[in-house]
Amino acid sequence: MIALSHSGSAIFTSSAPSRELMVATVDGIVTLARQAQDPAASWRETSRALAGCHISSIITPEPGMIFAGVFNGAVMHSHDGGVTWQARDAGIAHRDVYSLGYVKVDGRLRLYAGTQPANLYVSDDLGAHWRELPNLRSVASVPSWTFPAPPHVAHAKHITFGASDPKTVYVSVEQGGLLKSTDGGENWSEFSGFDADYDQDVHRLHVDPRDGKRMLMVDGLGMYATRDGGLKWERRTNHDSVVGGYPDTIVHLPSNPDLLISGGAAENPNYWLAHHFAGARITRSRDGGKSWELLRNGLPAPERWQASIEAMTLEEWGASFSVFAATTAGEVYESYDGGDNWRQIANIAPVSKGAHAFILNRAA
Repeated sequence: MIALSHSGSAIFTSSAPSRELMVATVDGIVTLARQAQDPAASWRETSRALAGCHISSIITPEPGMIFAGVFNGAVMHSHDGGVTWQARDAGIAHRDVYSLGYVKVDGRLRLYAGTQPANLYVSDDLGAHWRELPNLRSVASVPSWTFPAPPHVAHAKHITFGASDPKTVYVSVEQGGLLKSTDGGENWSEFSGFDADYDQDVHRLHVDPRDGKRMLMVDGLGMYATRDGGLKWERRTNHDSVVGGYPDTIVHLPSNPDLLISGGAAENPNYWLAHHFAGARITRSRDGGKSWELLRNGLPAPERWQASIEAMTLEEWGASFSVFAATTAGEVYESYDGGDNWRQIANIAPVSKGAHAFILNRAA
């Protein structure tokens, strides 16, 4: 079983294509099942869980173990593959959980939860107890942290870990900046070295698993790259790039991290609100983000695609890989040939970071 959510697990490896996909929606978790082992087989909806909950993130640290981040609901846990669920949020004071992440430290699972307002929590006992990591909010930029939409409060949008050291943690704060800890989250620093266009609207970070100094940061205007661990950043894409003016999701192929697939929109949410249109698009890079190509086969044309790409997952299996993408309109697309061709496999409740789906679907 693999998962598709805005800010949870997004990279999977297996010996064969998975036959179950959990999708985080504004109305709970929808599970889709592939009808045969053949990657070309059709999909159907088989179950729903946590109805009425807006799910931000899903992580699957071990087989059968699932954690779900919930807006206005903190963290839910299932020990039986999603059949039953219990709250696992003791110690989390902020109820809007935007992101979840996990890593093994000294052989034990460690969980992280990012919230709105932008705070970070950690658990070393599988979510039974959480404690805040308060020094996240000790960096100099905190007074300027904000968000365009009411209540204008920044959130911890995404959690990433170092390539070789599990105690290296990165948090993308929207809008606040890119933060780094080298001691598991006890102390933090923030990156600088960006150009004048940098607006602290950090969406997520891709860390090259072969070399942790090579990173690609996705922000609200495009992408930045660094080869020296973040001392200097080079803008790779801007508003006029094929990736669009509002890239968001990014996944990589584990066996070849230079192969990246990104999803997002042509314009930012202020444009969505005014023009009732986002212009969703999916792009691919074969050279670590230096150049990008628009993927079209089986997808709506970006100039006519009203939605935004809100979640993306990649599963590498055998000699190939599958990519899944979900939108604010509830469309779920799959490519099982590396992104060359796509098909819609479901139309369910919207998948949305915060109010993105509300903005677009109310305006449509």
